[in-house]
Amino acid sequence: MRHEIPRLAELTPSILAALGVPDASNSLDLRPVPRACVLLVDGLGWELLGAHPQDAPVLTELAAGAGPLRVGLPATTSAGLAAIGTGVSAGEHGMVGYSFALPEVGLLNALGWCRHGEQDRADLRELAVPEQVQPRQTVFQLAAESGIAASVVSAAAFADSGMTRASLRGGDYRGVHAIGDLIAATEEALRPRPSFCFAYHADLDRMGHLHGPGSLAWRMQLRQVDRLVEGLLENLPTGTLLTVVADHGMVQLGPDSLDVDSTEELWPGVRAVGGEVRLRHVYTEAGAREDVLASWRSVLGARAEVCERDDAVERGWFGPRVDASTTARIGDVVAVPRGDFGLLRGSAEPFESRLVGHHGALTDAEQLVPLVCAYR
Repeated sequence: MRHEIPRLAELTPSILAALGVPDASNSLDLRPVPRACVLLVDGLGWELLGAHPQDAPVLTELAAGAGPLRVGLPATTSAGLAAIGTGVSAGEHGMVGYSFALPEVGLLNALGWCRHGEQDRADLRELAVPEQVQPRQTVFQLAAESGIAASVVSAAAFADSGMTRASLRGGDYRGVHAIGDLIAATEEALRPRPSFCFAYHADLDRMGHLHGPGSLAWRMQLRQVDRLVEGLLENLPTGTLLTVVADHGMVQLGPDSLDVDSTEELWPGVRAVGGEVRLRHVYTEAGAREDVLASWRSVLGARAEVCERDDAVERGWFGPRVDASTTARIGDVVAVPRGDFGLLRGSAEPFESRLVGHHGALTDAEQLVPLVCAYR
């Protein structure tokens, strides 16, 4: 009997196995189906769902007796979408943060596919070709090769984004604008037999960032998510497995969070700082790693887990395997805040540093997400 919590990256291989794709690993023991849909609700943590059953009665009933998935580091959207799209963890798909180092560009903002921190947000899809940044075959490509109609239903604005091309390529992209056409497009995508559809909803995460997880605005959006799930269950074709998951949970920052940009002791020997508020990749100058490690540990103390790259890899933070191509993207030093502490960057990330809710770290509130399954 399996005792550890399954990883998010196990979901889509198990879906493919349930759809009959040869050699796909069904580690989640999903039963055979002709159609399958994964709805990813950005920011829907397992603990948050459990704390607000009155706002999500449909999801709460479906989740009864179910358990969570663990997303792994970093607990962030770029890594979660890539885990869904490739069926492997960050150490293999290489999307190791909201921003991370690439030799040809410096710090890549993975969601904007631009240089992190630059105001003009120039498009880097030609310089950092998404299919080369993340070259692994996607589950959508694998499904299509097996004769399965594969689709992605998400915001129309993301149709040809670098992140979509890197992690979700191979599916028929159906751009939508609201919950209504998300349900309609998903239903249409699942009419063929066999078929696989990935649907993405972002607004709950946005409310958590702006107003805080569990706030009134967040709870009202959770009610809309519950209606979305109910609408899918009412309209999806017979013979469909609907799974509802998330890419991460969220925490609200405490008042003692630190502005890295204004803390001079942290910068000697540092050439760049990537990641995000709840996980920082610290890239060091040649020969400075030990000194940087010591200074970050001294300044942050018990408020964060700070270790060298090799130590982070050895601990399995980025998954059971880390490819050589991924290693250089991980910081020479990795800093993961504990509790509700955050590592802000007021100058380089003014918008992000003003947000209320954040994610990325190792707490259960960020790591655990629902695995809700419903057979229609």
